[in-house]
Amino acid sequence: MDDTLKDKLAISEVLNLYAFALDARRFDLFDRVFTHDVEAIFGPAGAGWNGLEEFQESFAGFHATLDRHVHTMMGQLVHVDGDAANAFSFGNWLLVREAAEGGPSWLGTGYYDDELVRTEQGWRIKRRVCRLLSWSGNPSVPEPQREHQPDMSARGLHDYAAAGDLAFLTVITT
Repeated sequence: MDDTLKDKLAISEVLNLYAFALDARRFDLFDRVFTHDVEAIFGPAGAGWNGLEEFQESFAGFHATLDRHVHTMMGQLVHVDGDAANAFSFGNWLLVREAAEGGPSWLGTGYYDDELVRTEQGWRIKRRVCRLLSWSGNPSVPEPQREHQPDMSARGLHDYAAAGDLAFLTVITT
């Protein structure tokens, strides 16, 4: 197996570990996914974080308000350029809060547009942009924590592409 393929497999593992860490509520595993100076921009949360500690604390607090959640990562595309890489993947996010007035579940679908770097510990996400493409269910489910101000506006992936707002697309076409 050549080195590029090994790198792509390792990066795909990091992308999938993120969803596992979230759903297991093992935010300590974020150390294996993100750099310490990660920039995380999450449209569905209506928020952004600079730095791993702040990101971990916020996500732990938000997910603690939910009874259950399932994050699915799929369709990973990876472009490696030496010790830097870009990845694109789709995600589904099922959030369940039984006490939510209007129904207990919300399902979002979107994407992650990631910039990664090779570290001594392996590949880590240095910058993550997450955007919502569609959603259904009760929009009050993801709103119990005010730090997260969910942006429920959804656009098509083609809209982000036309606006030049997809780092992965830029990297593979220039």
